[in-house]
Amino acid sequence: MLKQACAALLLLGASGTLQAESAFPSTYTPLISAPTLLRNATLLTGDGQRLEQTDLLLENGRIAWVGNGDVPPGTREIDASGRWITPGLIDVHSHLGVYPSPSVDAHQDGNEMSDPVTANIWAEHSIWPQDPGFGKALAGGVTALQILPGSANLFGGRGVTLKNVYSTSYQGMKFPGAPHGLKMACGENPKRVYGQRNKLPSTRMGNVAHYRTEWIAAQDYIDRWARYEAQLAAGDEEATAPLRDLKLETLAGVLQGEIIVHMHCYRADEMMTILALAEEFEYRIGTFHHAVEAYKIADELAQQQVCGALWADWWGFKMEAYDGIQENIALVDRPPGGCAIVHSDSPEGIQRLNQEAAKAMGKGRRAGMDIAPEHAIAWITSNAARSLGIEHMTGSLTPGKMADVVVWSDNPFSIYSKADLVFIDGALLYDRKDPARQPVSDFELGQLQEVQP
Repeated sequence: MLKQACAALLLLGASGTLQAESAFPSTYTPLISAPTLLRNATLLTGDGQRLEQTDLLLENGRIAWVGNGDVPPGTREIDASGRWITPGLIDVHSHLGVYPSPSVDAHQDGNEMSDPVTANIWAEHSIWPQDPGFGKALAGGVTALQILPGSANLFGGRGVTLKNVYSTSYQGMKFPGAPHGLKMACGENPKRVYGQRNKLPSTRMGNVAHYRTEWIAAQDYIDRWARYEAQLAAGDEEATAPLRDLKLETLAGVLQGEIIVHMHCYRADEMMTILALAEEFEYRIGTFHHAVEAYKIADELAQQQVCGALWADWWGFKMEAYDGIQENIALVDRPPGGCAIVHSDSPEGIQRLNQEAAKAMGKGRRAGMDIAPEHAIAWITSNAARSLGIEHMTGSLTPGKMADVVVWSDNPFSIYSKADLVFIDGALLYDRKDPARQPVSDFELGQLQEVQP
């Protein structure tokens, strides 16, 4: 019985719910880097500031200071005059590694379409670190990204946040300290996938009934473990631990506030249903993804501090995506509490998140909204970090945060701007003018590489 109790205590978190955080832990270790001083640049800090002709010191993998301060001996100095500096870009919705390039059947590992409820699966177990897309995203200034399962299922499984670094394993890329996310989907995808197989759900009302059934089961799971924990505390040597259930373990983590919900949803009415569902079962939605009708409920999203991870100009490719407008991002980005994010959901779009954000800026301005670069940069930096629960570690050029930094050739919202230098934890991982600092995956070896002028 003592052995059984000890095993249970290892599984139980302080809140009484089962934890899987000790499984497949991050083995990421920042590269050793010398102090680096970036001089005389225009800084978009990610928290609303624009600083002209300003210096930035990176030291010990962190932002040491912005503006002025002590410069340690041996510091490498880079003249960034005429260039712009931002925090590293963050894509909250990517399938790199689980739908890697080349796109062949053998690489289709993003959707486990065996059941509408697959909360037990983890996207990280499908990630192929050699996907050439990671290097292409790095060249676009992306330093962190969330890899999600696809949207075929009501509960698609856990997502994982990665540092965009080369590694032979996904664990070597896992962002240390980032919470797990749960990918969920509403609307056409799950009802179409399973309706075509003459299985449930096949309607939107079937979708909602399934959600409720699973949340009730997760509540019961929490209660069973709580009763068992109470029996142990009372000295009951005959107490029997409940059987561990990986699906319910994930859902219990959501109900306990330990796992963030990332909800694929398009229509405003369905998003309102999901918000009501979250209220019924006392959990919160972190981010609605795609959400082409989010502009219709922007006030509600801001009030409940739910982020919207949105495309700049994708819509109309299916009925539930029909009623989109290009001002969506600008309208969702409203104070107080509004949290607009530009996401890619694309191996090509992730290479130009800055340009996608520029589209949204332009449409907002044409609609009469004054959107400055120092504000819009939050859509692909600090707001994205907030969505992933890592805003205390990255997403802005704040002293003490990770030195995830991009030096741009020009204003990053210009179509002509390119990422010149990309630092992750202070280490220079990409240099546009140095082929030795342009990561090439094993899959690309032997291909001709053309150096950009």
